[in-house]
Amino acid sequence: MKALRFLGVALCALACACSPAKQAAAPAGPKLTSIRFATDWKAQAEHGGFYEALANGEYARRGLDVRILQGGPGVNVPQLLAAGSADLGIGSNSFVVMNLAQEGVPLKAVAAVFQKDPQVLIAHPDQGIGTLADLKGHPILLADASITAFWVWLKAKYGFTDDQVRKYTFNNGPFLADKRAAQQGYLTSEPYTIEKTASLKPTVFLLADHGYPGYAAMILATDSLISNNPEAVKAFVAASAQGWRDYLNGDPKPADALILKENPEITQDVLDQARAKLKSYAIVEGGDATTGGIGAMTDARWKTFFDMAAGQGVYPRAMDYKRAYTLQFLSK
Repeated sequence: MKALRFLGVALCALACACSPAKQAAAPAGPKLTSIRFATDWKAQAEHGGFYEALANGEYARRGLDVRILQGGPGVNVPQLLAAGSADLGIGSNSFVVMNLAQEGVPLKAVAAVFQKDPQVLIAHPDQGIGTLADLKGHPILLADASITAFWVWLKAKYGFTDDQVRKYTFNNGPFLADKRAAQQGYLTSEPYTIEKTASLKPTVFLLADHGYPGYAAMILATDSLISNNPEAVKAFVAASAQGWRDYLNGDPKPADALILKENPEITQDVLDQARAKLKSYAIVEGGDATTGGIGAMTDARWKTFFDMAAGQGVYPRAMDYKRAYTLQFLSK
């Protein structure tokens, strides 16, 4: 359902952002700052904390009038921000954010909601595959964008080779037809879909639990917004963090109701299992968030990611990777 999203998708897909979700009625008082927040996919549990903050009025209490612009398969969040069609948005993974810095795009990550990138490799359960290393030599179905992303890390760490790669078109059929094959997926999506539709409980490897260092679901802001209205950025980060705390540890029904309204294709069981995995795998509340709070990022973690990617030739070693992010809006 969700895959790596990189630059190069047509801006015309802004139409997917029509009929945006609006927040609970704002309290009487000073005029609120309008914020259009673009997501990287259709409404889902992976956006649950943002919808929870919207539904519960967390944004309004911090002086913001937030609209969530629902994404989809053709939506390019960085393009929307660069064009002024959105004020804040989701950066799906660390490669997206680092690519922006390399290209000199005036956008930065201001918080990382997912401490673990939920990318997984999925294998058949009856093929003697007990570790990621066991997949060496097996065909692996990957999307084009993945070849210059987490595949770089897999080759460096496990000695995988490009002749293992098969084309992944977001259809589970080829994987199910070939027991030797593995495929990419998202922790909260494909494993459940495969189990539900094919009555097969796959072997799932969360790359982050094997050392993959990337963040995911980062909040992106334009350099101009950071300079001109840092208070709004800080308020959005704080309200979103509270929304995620409430969604994961409180009552998710307010967010789920908005998500189901925005995305009629999704069902409650999909939301429930995704939320459970976000909790059990500590996707949001693990990592740097255990000490820095939800959304935390560190220079050390970004350096680890950059060194890994630059070591494989993805970025020049002399690149100023710190242009990709700022820590100024995070809890001290």
